[in-house]
Amino acid sequence: MKKTKGTYESEISKAITQWEKDFLGRGSLSVKTDILRDMIIVSLQGVLTQAEYKVCGTNEGLLTIKRTRSKLVESGIEELDEIVLSISGEEVKSFHTDLSSITGERIMIFKLYNDLEKKFAD
Repeated sequence: MKKTKGTYESEISKAITQWEKDFLGRGSLSVKTDILRDMIIVSLQGVLTQAEYKVCGTNEGLLTIKRTRSKLVESGIEELDEIVLSISGEEVKSFHTDLSSITGERIMIFKLYNDLEKKFAD
């Protein structure tokens, strides 16, 4: 049976949650993945700890947390790219991420070489 778009999205969410626990030591509270054309967009809620929210109260603290968290995620990019490849069968062309210090949400965007969404059109 052919996998649905929702199945792919769910598998990527679960795999990234597991990666967070294994690589970063803790997972986010919820993860939602959306496949859109040649992009996989992952929204992670509840990424920041209570201590990090406090540190984000100052501009300097905010920049420090964002920089540190980005370095942590980007240091595991090979594993993240492998997760996407193993589930979707598509290679990652580029990776983009940002973190909101207000909502504690991280967005990850995996830009692919091919339009993954076309797999589900038929």
